[in-house]
Amino acid sequence: MIKYIGSKRTLVPAIVSLGRSLPAVRSVLDLFSGTSRVGHAFKRAGFRVVANDHNAYAATLARCYVQADRDAILHDAELLVREFNRLKGKPGYITDTFCVRSRYFKPGNGARIDAIREAIARKALAPELEAVMLVALMEAADRVDSTTGVQMAFLKAWAPRASNPLELRVPDVLPRARHGKGKALQLEAIEAARKAKVDLAYIDPPYNQHKYLGNYHIWETLVLWDKPEVYGTACKRLDCRTRASVFNSKPNFDAAFSAVIEAVKAPWLIVSFNNEGYLARQRAEELLSARGYVTVIEHDYKRYVGAQIGIYNPSGAKVGTVSHLRNKEFLYVVGPEKIDPQPHMDAHQLALFS
Repeated sequence: MIKYIGSKRTLVPAIVSLGRSLPAVRSVLDLFSGTSRVGHAFKRAGFRVVANDHNAYAATLARCYVQADRDAILHDAELLVREFNRLKGKPGYITDTFCVRSRYFKPGNGARIDAIREAIARKALAPELEAVMLVALMEAADRVDSTTGVQMAFLKAWAPRASNPLELRVPDVLPRARHGKGKALQLEAIEAARKAKVDLAYIDPPYNQHKYLGNYHIWETLVLWDKPEVYGTACKRLDCRTRASVFNSKPNFDAAFSAVIEAVKAPWLIVSFNNEGYLARQRAEELLSARGYVTVIEHDYKRYVGAQIGIYNPSGAKVGTVSHLRNKEFLYVVGPEKIDPQPHMDAHQLALFS
């Protein structure tokens, strides 16, 4: 899957194990799905998953990894991957914007991205198959980019991987889950919370002022293929200035989070939050306790790779120092009864929360 800030890669086994331990849970809502890593893991474990995100690239990832089923798309996806991998590059919007005006990709790979994206558009594929092919292209581009993992800026010197030739691979699309077909939504969180009736809601909201749209604006453009006007050295979409989530606003976060917690239609909640977020642990527990018993699990982990590298200005000069290199992640399990996570996790999973 693509490089992503906020990814729960190391926590996924423990989150799924917690979900398995809860009584009568067969369906899961991933309310802020991002890369759909969590939803994909729940689907693999047999749960019916509803994944939601308001950004188009994230909804496309969910349509690939949660909604699409392997048996229905694998044959066609393999044929298309082979066909598209044979295409020669044809410079276009991506090359001009993200290879010439900025330096996210080397021009040869940019031209291949342009050619493949135009080919996908011409095919007019069914939505699930189109999503699988767009994810294949997104992930191929991610493997040859020159960033630290976000698209707020590009590296001053080319990353070694940027010289590798772009190559599509079929994404890891799963068979249909035993508890039913998954669904991808592209709604604001409060709308999805009101719409999806499930046994368990996994809630991992944005926790600071940084918008995921700005961090991953290239993927939004690649999916929408609207070839927007851009601004700044990073060549962000103009709508990065106007499209906002209430969860990125400190004054609005508490009310928005409270509304979602109240609206969600599930007896069980697993809520992920960290100590850099807008909501202190005490306040989070206070809000969540209105829905039932609250169990808190704490995990210490490294901050994202950009924090490890340091702070630089657009010309590549180091301009500041990083205040800290580790965070604490809190998982709140909320439901009609108190739970003890220890009997339901193996030694490795418990070590994540030590």
